Amino acid sequence: PAGADTQSISGQWQVIAHDGDQITIESLYDGEEEAEKIDIKLHVNGRDHAVRVEPRKTLADVIRDECGLTGTHIGCEHGVCGACTVILDNDAIRSCLMFAVQAQGKRIRTVESLSDGDKLHPVQSAFIAHHALQCGFCTPGFLMLAVSVLVRCSVGGATPIVVGAAVLRLTARGGAILQTPQTTVMMSSAPVH
Repeated sequence: PAGADTQSISGQWQVIAHDGDQITIESLYDGEEEAEKIDIKLHVNGRDHAVRVEPRKTLADVIRDECGLTGTHIGCEHGVCGACTVILDNDAIRSCLMFAVQAQGKRIRTVESLSDGDKLHPVQSAFIAHHALQCGFCTPGFLMLAVSVLVRCSVGGATPIVVGAAVLRLTARGGAILQTPQTTVMMSSAPVH
């Protein structure tokens, strides 16, 4: 009814005004009550990061916001685009689909781990040589996917690996071809790490 007194909605919200078709609600917590946080330790790029996070935080968010490694990009937040791809214990994963607490005790590699100072990783060099950067936003994720596959797989014959819009195929000579909707990159069998 119009002008109703405040009433609780599911214990978290309250109606503070009701005027015809318009209802105004507010949180019962007034932003003062902080969500429960837990202490975890993430092993990222060879370093331990002790962080205090809400259990609902994604690995992508924690890598960026708590570890300060902003090379991992957040795109679609549905695991489709591949921009957030990192390597977790030698597997390429989409970090927007994993909670940070699930990565505790595992080795995480981000795009920041690829170069050694000014010396680029061979896959980074291949991307540059073949103009595979597109706008650049998804590139860190595609780099991590390519490195993961090259590290894990031996010479050709493997099934193509699909992450979002990227498809990576191994060649018979130990190289790889990365195809995205915008470009194709051929990488030699240069040693990877």
